[in-house]
Amino acid sequence: MSQNGPLHQQLIDRFDEMSPQLQQAARYLIENPQEIALRSMRELARNAGVQPATMTRLAKFIELSGYEDLRREQARLIRQGGEGFVHRALESDRNLVAGSPEGLAQEVLGGLAAQIEQLRQPQTIARLTGAADCLAGARRIYVQGARSCHSVAWQFHYVLSLMGEKTVLLEAPGGTGADALMRAEAGDVLLVIAVSPYSRQSLDVANLARERGLKLVAITDSAVSPLLSLADHAVLCPTASPTFFHSLTPAMAVCEVLCGLLAKADRGAALEALAKTDAQLRALEAYAAAIPKRKIG
Repeated sequence: MSQNGPLHQQLIDRFDEMSPQLQQAARYLIENPQEIALRSMRELARNAGVQPATMTRLAKFIELSGYEDLRREQARLIRQGGEGFVHRALESDRNLVAGSPEGLAQEVLGGLAAQIEQLRQPQTIARLTGAADCLAGARRIYVQGARSCHSVAWQFHYVLSLMGEKTVLLEAPGGTGADALMRAEAGDVLLVIAVSPYSRQSLDVANLARERGLKLVAITDSAVSPLLSLADHAVLCPTASPTFFHSLTPAMAVCEVLCGLLAKADRGAALEALAKTDAQLRALEAYAAAIPKRKIG
């Protein structure tokens, strides 16, 4: 089920018709299509957090005779597309020492490398440049990211703040962060970062921005993310991790790319603002002027 395969699109198109358990299984298959041909049904079900029978019901829901039909179709697509970086990374899992700290470290780092490589696909690059063009044309960029995604939102705001006063981070004491949207005008854009489980606050802010007529750029995790129906531009980031928490490294990478593209879009203004920032930091002696000598022994 490649990203462009008919089964992949069918899961997305019929997602809203599914029961919660089928949605949970479908989301995992949509976000991890390569694993279908590499894992057993029981392994996939365990990774998706559902019973094996749910995978069979999902296959029948999209009018296949059973799970093996879905597996065979994905294997055929992989053979046609060749064995890419993600495929090799998944295959290398078999060689890891089960349960060892070294094996887990290799698995985490290998997974991150594969996820970053996935972001280099032409479709994602096109989404990135489209999102950057939208942000570059904004009068002001409001930035929303709650809970774990706050770090990504803050990093984007911090980097852009070095180049001027174009961004407003929707964060304030007492839960009043979204109040800043009262000053939003036509021509402003909301950048929202949210991954599953989706923060209610971020979804509410996205809906409010839409009602106010703002354009919306989303950094999110899935073709069935609730932000996709609201966003003018969306960049999808994988979040799978062998640990108990999801990965935000791809989302942070997307944030860095967007910052770089925005700096390039108006290089003259960026350099002028950065010169003022440098002068301010020197005046405040923000950084150590000399590196202290190491103590040996």
